[in-house]
Amino acid sequence: MGPHFSEQAFDFLEELEHRNNREWFEEHKGVYETELKARMLAVIDAVNLQLAGFAADYLRPAPKAMLRIYRDVRFSNDKTPYKTHLAANWPRQGLEKVGGAGFFLQVGVHGVMVAAGAYAPGSPQLHAIREYLLDHHDEMRSLLADASLARLAEPLDGRPLIRGPKGFPAEHPAADLLRLRSWALFARLPGEVALTDGFIDAVVDRFRALAPLVDFLNIPLATVTPLEREAAAGRRRG
Repeated sequence: MGPHFSEQAFDFLEELEHRNNREWFEEHKGVYETELKARMLAVIDAVNLQLAGFAADYLRPAPKAMLRIYRDVRFSNDKTPYKTHLAANWPRQGLEKVGGAGFFLQVGVHGVMVAAGAYAPGSPQLHAIREYLLDHHDEMRSLLADASLARLAEPLDGRPLIRGPKGFPAEHPAADLLRLRSWALFARLPGEVALTDGFIDAVVDRFRALAPLVDFLNIPLATVTPLEREAAAGRRRG
């Protein structure tokens, strides 16, 4: 039996959607700690055991991989204090601070999302990916056409630009790929999957299929320095 979630965990999340306030959460924090947090940490540990066999550079201690349930409301009109799902991510070791590609898991009453890649990369990361595609677009197309990927994940959307990005040749064979702004693939499963003994297998099967794409993206992303990222952020603020 692999670790998974309980009906009580989903009851908590469903109620949280309607009672998203600190008083209710504190009153039911014991349920959160045992049925959600503890189980999520066990899930992450189980995923790590499997990642060690095909993506060892992405292993991460469970407490660091698990994302906080507390929302950052500083710049949001929505002031509800808690997320109504659980999530974890596994970035490439050493690239956490420069926006490397990685794996992502989200669990909620309304569904399970398994994802991997580089979602909405910053300007220096996006530029690095596009530069790399100029000479490696055939390899990218081959990865995206893999039969296991097509079976287990949705097609890449990528939120393409209407026109090619500035500074890149409009007539290049990779022109359609260069217009993309996001490099993440998603697989969506019913929430009930998280309540079954096969939950870990369902997640890991998709991570395994997505791993070649993640490794491919991290080749150019590893060249982005923290200084470049900070400079790009400064230009955006200006």
